Amino acid sequence: MPTVHLLDYVAGNVRSLVNAINKVGFEVEWITSPADIKNAERLVVPGVGHFGHCLSQLSEGGYLEPIKQHVESGKPIMGICVGLQALFEGSEEDPDVPGLGIVPMRMKKFNADTKSVPHIGWNSALNTSSESQTFYGLNPESKYYYVHSYAALYQPGVLEKDGWSVATATYGDQEFIGAIARGNIFATQFHPEKSGQAGLRTLRAFLNGDRSQPIGEVCSGEKPKGDGLTRRIIACLDVRTNDDGDLVVTKGDQYDVREKVGMGAGGQVRNLGKPVDMAKRYYEQGADEVTFLNITSFRNCPVADTPMLEILRRTSETVFVPLTIGGGIRDTVDPDGTRISALDVATMYFKSGADKVSIGSDAVIAAEQYYTSGEKLTGETAIETISKAYGNQAVVVSVDPKRVYVSDPSDTKHHTIRTKYPNSAGQSYCWYQCTVKGGRETRDLDVRQLARAVEAMGAGEILLNCIDKDGSNSGFDLELIDDVKGAIKIPVIASSGAGVPKHFEDVFRYTTTDAALGAGMFHRGEYTVGQVKEHLQNEGFLVRNFEAGPN
Repeated sequence: MPTVHLLDYVAGNVRSLVNAINKVGFEVEWITSPADIKNAERLVVPGVGHFGHCLSQLSEGGYLEPIKQHVESGKPIMGICVGLQALFEGSEEDPDVPGLGIVPMRMKKFNADTKSVPHIGWNSALNTSSESQTFYGLNPESKYYYVHSYAALYQPGVLEKDGWSVATATYGDQEFIGAIARGNIFATQFHPEKSGQAGLRTLRAFLNGDRSQPIGEVCSGEKPKGDGLTRRIIACLDVRTNDDGDLVVTKGDQYDVREKVGMGAGGQVRNLGKPVDMAKRYYEQGADEVTFLNITSFRNCPVADTPMLEILRRTSETVFVPLTIGGGIRDTVDPDGTRISALDVATMYFKSGADKVSIGSDAVIAAEQYYTSGEKLTGETAIETISKAYGNQAVVVSVDPKRVYVSDPSDTKHHTIRTKYPNSAGQSYCWYQCTVKGGRETRDLDVRQLARAVEAMGAGEILLNCIDKDGSNSGFDLELIDDVKGAIKIPVIASSGAGVPKHFEDVFRYTTTDAALGAGMFHRGEYTVGQVKEHLQNEGFLVRNFEAGPN
């Protein structure tokens, strides 16, 4: 197969990019030193995380001048995410670190007053030209996966007059650059390797040198207007070993995953299917993301041999949307006594194909310590170390709160809401108590305290479960979601309680949640991801339609 050279100079999930490049018919050769760039015909420069950290690594590694020389030689070069941002003069994220200066603009931070930041989700890439051509297969009807806090805000005509082709997206009231191209240069703010068939089409077009195509060959209809952000539907798979030692997807009520025997518990672990096969099925149904929650500890297994690593490796070969892994992301000690940090554990998952890691009970403990210290950051928690190395978009905090009813707000020191659903004792106020250990142990911490603490530590997203709703198929806890959304600026994923497509409609209609997650209703085959999206579309919500592609 033909070859593309890949420069891996920053931390992040490059396995998915390699898999995507292989998928479209190219082999990868790694750039391991600045001298290797001279031998590169097609060069891809990916990047995730902090602009200053990435550009500093490029500079310290001696890569900046060889990259400039590659650009000047006229040979193809593609930048992805921070790889796009590196082409610009600089960024507000680190004003003291210069970019390559090829594009005379600077990155600005999104306005967090109107939308959640980071911008995480599927958005447009609309060609600003009125010509009937699109560049590198970009489709005005397609959606592409973005995850970033800083962007080049679009200024009509400024880059176009210098010969740049520009595609934009809109987030809230801010239009920003999603992709640019000129001559041998192509760069995307979105991640093509995580954008399904639309992303693979764009990657294939660049690597094959197919710069321009008539728009009619890739789409039909008018360009959409306004904010192109879709509603994210996430499929979640709880993974554990069953009694025979096989890894299976399971699901329970209030975290009890064993089948009932007679009137009690004690049966076999509920087996709903194989993780890799189910993840691929949900991807093909149109899931916008797939989340694996590891609910088996694997205490006697070396971290490097944890079965979840193999699941990620195999899944990332066929699933080209973001993958999140939760469970076991903490400081640990291997069976041989070797101490392994949470950052090292996360690194293993990222190298195996994960895009995000989810932290649960350890986040609660870290939040308690945060408040005990007078809201001071230590820089040593799992959230802080991982987000510093990989960017806050790579860290999700999974929260498992439960309702505690009180007669009056003065009965507790915690933040309360007046609920529309009083308990049997007639108490109409409640607060949401955080739990650990899969909901088995409560803590003296409310959900708003936790959300604010982990946001300060650098978490990029909250996965908001609800013990009272889990397995109930009665819909999401809208009051809980509103309570947390009102406390923080980072995105929130609504979880627990989805049983029918209308529950997704309700959570998007009556709250400002950024995404919604389903599990049991998908696993049991009651509804597909596609049916949920079809329902949302019929109700007027913008969703990403699954695109079929070549095998």
